[in-house]
Amino acid sequence: MSLFDRLFRSKKDSQSPERPGGLERQLQHLEARAKDALLGARGSLLNRAGDVCLKAGDRERALRYFGESIDCLLADEQPEPARGVAKKIIRVQPESVRTLCTLAWLDLAGRQYAAALSNVREYVEAVKRAGREEMAVGPLVDMAQVVRDTEFLQEAAKALEELGAHSKAELVREWCGAGGSPNAPQDPTELSAMCLKAASGSNELRRSEGAVA
Repeated sequence: MSLFDRLFRSKKDSQSPERPGGLERQLQHLEARAKDALLGARGSLLNRAGDVCLKAGDRERALRYFGESIDCLLADEQPEPARGVAKKIIRVQPESVRTLCTLAWLDLAGRQYAAALSNVREYVEAVKRAGREEMAVGPLVDMAQVVRDTEFLQEAAKALEELGAHSKAELVREWCGAGGSPNAPQDPTELSAMCLKAASGSNELRRSEGAVA
């Protein structure tokens, strides 16, 4: 091995997350860059910081960085990158019910109803396993109130029945028969804006409640 190779490897190894202090140096560097970056770039840098933490085995800090990344990406109106980061949280923490809710809202924002249905089903199963059925009732009604897709409304009503919210389920069925609730927007741009705002609120709740939310 040449002297150049040894020097390069030594520098690279000193920055590795596995070496003592290597993780902190990388995170300090990424945070310093994120501090002065525009929102979208800041979200990308925080996402990278989460990846670094995950590689180093620091799961809790990884989740915190991923949550902050989603905040920035949504504030910068970048729902697709935000969806990608949210999926990382689910891979790390499958029982993160708030993130499943966030994903459903992001799917609805993009009118990806099949994906939204899948995430709603996972969301309902996750809250049932956690014994937190009541926390899903409000978001499900809110989703049904803004969406006109018949299949989604039927699934929302079914989910509400499973959660014991029978009167809410009946209300959603009425909306389904009427082609949507009186408050459901006709304009796709308005629907997207409403869903992105709700996704942001769901992510903020997860962060405020901690990594287990």
